[in-house]
Amino acid sequence: MKRSDAAELLQFDFNHIWHPYTQMKDFEERPLLFIDRAEGIFLYDIDGNRYYDTISSWWCVIHGHNHPVIKKRIREQMDRLEQLHFAAATHEGPIRLVKRLLPLLPESLTRFFFSDNGSTANEVALKISIQYWKQTGRPEREKFVSLERGYHGDTIGALSLGGVPFFEGPFSSLMFDSFKVPPPYCYRCPFGQDRERCQLQCADAVAELFSEHGQSIAAMIMEPMLIGAGGMISYPAPYLERVGKLCREHGIHLILDEVATGFGRTGKMFGFEHAGVQPDFLCLSKGLTGGYLPLALTVTTEQIYNAFYADYSQGKTFFHGHTYTANPLGVAAALGSLDVFQQEQVVEKLPGRSACLQNGAARFQELEHVGDVRGIGMAAAFELVQDKDEKRPYDPDLRMGWQVYLAGLEKGLILRPLADVVYLMPPLCIEPDQIEDILERTYDTIRDVTAGVGG
Repeated sequence: MKRSDAAELLQFDFNHIWHPYTQMKDFEERPLLFIDRAEGIFLYDIDGNRYYDTISSWWCVIHGHNHPVIKKRIREQMDRLEQLHFAAATHEGPIRLVKRLLPLLPESLTRFFFSDNGSTANEVALKISIQYWKQTGRPEREKFVSLERGYHGDTIGALSLGGVPFFEGPFSSLMFDSFKVPPPYCYRCPFGQDRERCQLQCADAVAELFSEHGQSIAAMIMEPMLIGAGGMISYPAPYLERVGKLCREHGIHLILDEVATGFGRTGKMFGFEHAGVQPDFLCLSKGLTGGYLPLALTVTTEQIYNAFYADYSQGKTFFHGHTYTANPLGVAAALGSLDVFQQEQVVEKLPGRSACLQNGAARFQELEHVGDVRGIGMAAAFELVQDKDEKRPYDPDLRMGWQVYLAGLEKGLILRPLADVVYLMPPLCIEPDQIEDILERTYDTIRDVTAGVGG
């Protein structure tokens, strides 16, 4: 593409397109990053500059860009069937996808409901849970529990169970009430504990809530092992294990939002595997298709499904659906992604790659303004602070994360910090030498930006 053509398109973009999670005024003086093509773990702009895609294009491109196996699946499907309504009709793709996913999941998870993104996968679980209790004689169970700092999507139901005030902003009047419990945020423990003395007081808070209000609670939703948009907070497996046990004891549905953590991100195929927990609902998207096309799944149990299985006249049908439910092209991409997992032994290679990332990330702790280094599997995060001893954050007006993003571009990195938490979530196909290069560039970026702002 000619530079002059690109400049015209960029101006048109600025004049007419509204980008997500973006203050468009930031681009009055500087253009948006214009990506022209991609290959593997790299993105290339219109001038040919190469950038590491350190965030897997919003956590979904797990096998890298332009993968021939996934592209072949999609192309073959395009010549056969591109779209079909999924109400009272079916096609080969979703059947084969479910057959391949079943052996990867707990035996109790046998029923698959398709949708098209992570928010809707979570909303489906919420709606099924509510309807289940009403159809099984427990209509008083209509409350939900979630973690402060948790994030489950931007649709109203999912947003109601989020715990990131910055995202909720002016929408509070649209959201329904729910119970929120303190998160297992070890660096800023809400109970004043440290990692060495922790007795999981955060789980005690869940137990106390269930004891007092358990009979009115339909379900608890959480991200297993890694709270994503709330600050890339990795937490101990015993917390997840205990919460799962508490849900079973009180008859409360456990909804595990694996939209971001599923398909290898935590070092295992699914995050719940770290704690041996068996959820009542498992919500999947993002990496389900390797990031190539939108697709989502809400997986649940036979017991829950059977509460809806009845003569039509009984009014127990689950009336929910989306135009692109089980879209043939999306399903083809998901089958291609599973092909790559098998052919390239992706999960088997994760321990070495994860160790490389986590061991390399540890040295960031020596930086003056990195208060915490945390991570799990193929995700690592660095929390920037003004004062390390006091854990005092920077003034939000400094926009440290934005400064890190801009400086990272100069070093060939696409970083997208969450406020002042800089994180790395590269594609799973990344090689150790590339991990080391990204870490070196990120280290220098954080060091230079924080030194420029000062203490």
